[in-house]
Amino acid sequence: MNKVPVAVLVSGGGTNLQALIDFEAAGHLYHGRIALVISNRPDAYALERARKAGIPAMGFDGRALGAQALEDSMLAALKEHSIGVVVLAGYLSILSACFVQAYPNRILNVHPALIPAFSGKGYYGLKVHEAALARGVKITGATVHLVNEETDGGPILLQKAVPVQPDDTPETLQRRVMEQAEWVLLPRAVEEICERILKGDHDVRSEHRV
Repeated sequence: MNKVPVAVLVSGGGTNLQALIDFEAAGHLYHGRIALVISNRPDAYALERARKAGIPAMGFDGRALGAQALEDSMLAALKEHSIGVVVLAGYLSILSACFVQAYPNRILNVHPALIPAFSGKGYYGLKVHEAALARGVKITGATVHLVNEETDGGPILLQKAVPVQPDDTPETLQRRVMEQAEWVLLPRAVEEICERILKGDHDVRSEHRV
């Protein structure tokens, strides 16, 4: 059976990447395969996760290259590996409009909040959970969405709510959101979009809440 080659872009430890690797290893990624992992940080531990799983991994020095050269290098690598879907899994650089337009409706991102809450420019990583606790929300969660030219502004694919506990710190809340939402939603969204592509469904946009 044909499978859509998937590339995962990472910047750090790669916990969401690991969720995808485990999902595929368990035989649940029926319509896709993780074909490439790229990082804009050559020392990212996520690259080691990829190599341990036997996945081709490339680490670029984004700071040394600069934004344009980095994206040119990444796009060349994606083309070389015939990538059909790009997944942002803790990738901490904003992609340019030109990059996004190279893969229209084929780039997914996981965001650690229920978009539109705590999203957009400046909201990433632990900052999202710090803002949620500062606001006093009782429910947070995660969102998987398609990427367009607006930061966190693309169509929503999946969302899952996660409760906030009275004694939460940003770190404990981050962990709960990852375990209960991000690691559940992202693999599922990748499988769904790959299935639609193989079935010839050109409009892969939809909205679900779990």
